[in-house]
Amino acid sequence: MQNRIDKLFAQKKENVLSIFFTAGFPNLKDTTVILEALEQSEADLIEIGIPFSDPLADGPVIQQSSLTALENGMNLNLLFQQLKDIRITAKKPILLMGYLNSVMQFGIEKFYKQCAAVGVDGVILPDLPLEEFEMYHRRITEALNIKVIFLISADTRPERIRQLDEASGGFLYLLSSNSTTGGVNGVSDLLLSKVAAVKESVAKNPLLIGFGIKGQKEFSMACEIANGAIIGSAFIELLTRSHNFKKDIAEFTSIVKTKLIAS
Repeated sequence: MQNRIDKLFAQKKENVLSIFFTAGFPNLKDTTVILEALEQSEADLIEIGIPFSDPLADGPVIQQSSLTALENGMNLNLLFQQLKDIRITAKKPILLMGYLNSVMQFGIEKFYKQCAAVGVDGVILPDLPLEEFEMYHRRITEALNIKVIFLISADTRPERIRQLDEASGGFLYLLSSNSTTGGVNGVSDLLLSKVAAVKESVAKNPLLIGFGIKGQKEFSMACEIANGAIIGSAFIELLTRSHNFKKDIAEFTSIVKTKLIAS
């Protein structure tokens, strides 16, 4: 069976919108409610964050959502329980994003088998070293048809980009800047100046830009130089103030997808 992420990019080459939210936030049982609302929205990919006590790549908004989710009682066992029937209705690609410590505590092989069992298509672990992936993870994930997505930046050496591109499945996660999530607005001048060189080193995967993509303007800017973008912190802020997830999520993704008209 073709992986859903591969199927998406086979059908769609541009303006791909990936939305990130933290499992168990704002409330413990909101995970599937939000996921189902995203399934009905204009989002193309859905990333579910695994709450962790020390999320080093994340800024204050996602850090706080992770802390709240942990306080609510969210953990990997519960997350997999919440997702066990999601493929009855959900057709879009679903990824889990978290940190290596959580996976190791759960058990590496057990983690990936549970991902496959509930229909998770890919995993993003920002602190997973390439060498450790090759040694312990690759055999398992390839056997289960689960994509592992790696992160690159404008400063990543060309030879390293080529290595990460070869190992990565589904897409490459291109950082908009050398910052934490929510720490910048839009695409940095550094990335704009180096994106052509970055692309020269990428032969296999589409590129999605993440960090600092807050709305319509930043999404449009990212789509000019990549296949799409990822929105996290701004979506978490929406969930914090929303009283109607279905309505607000539909409006949020629709506005993001609306192309800007040059004045």
